[in-house]
Amino acid sequence: QSSPDSKRALESLCEVYWFPIYAYARRRVPDVNDAQDLTQAFFAELLEKNYVGSATRERGRFRAFLLTAFKHFLSKQKAKAQAQKRGGGRAPISLDFGSADSNLRIDPAAGLTAEEYYDQQWVITLLGLIMERLEVEFVRKGKSRQFAELKGFIIGDHAGTTYTQVAASLNTSESAAKKAASRMRRRYRELLQEEIAQTVASPDEVEDEIRKLFAVMEL
Repeated sequence: QSSPDSKRALESLCEVYWFPIYAYARRRVPDVNDAQDLTQAFFAELLEKNYVGSATRERGRFRAFLLTAFKHFLSKQKAKAQAQKRGGGRAPISLDFGSADSNLRIDPAAGLTAEEYYDQQWVITLLGLIMERLEVEFVRKGKSRQFAELKGFIIGDHAGTTYTQVAASLNTSESAAKKAASRMRRRYRELLQEEIAQTVASPDEVEDEIRKLFAVMEL
């Protein structure tokens, strides 16, 4: 039996992490329309049937659970290849395929397997979510400009901008700018740990999952 809370928790995770599944589908399914239909149908089945209990038990890696479940789904659907719209025509969650396709860069020559590509897109989705959450916090504190000036120092993409330049822009000292960046990095790390905690079975697995995810980006 699954509670309304557990169903909602699973739905929330699916709303965030559906894109890596679609990215995997695009590597495995030649036709883009079929990839979209299969992704939509998968989440319809995942959320409408009694998969919540399995997801809870195997959430030791929600990332792994979701991909394994999708692989099983694809195996079942292979025997049912048909042109009709799958999923009963009702979307269980909102999947913006237009935006997804504009963000996908599918390059078979890159040497990544479909599984590696899935993990890579998972990390990109995760880090994008964390940055969005961090930005919301800064905006609420009236520090949107500080966030804009310092976010590059969090993700290592500040294009040669120095703390001296940031300090001048924010009308503060270089020391204060560095301290603000340090606090931002610390909060970024906290948000990352909080988000990953939602996708693993216990707090003890958070750091291990972080290490594995960042190793993915080195592929």
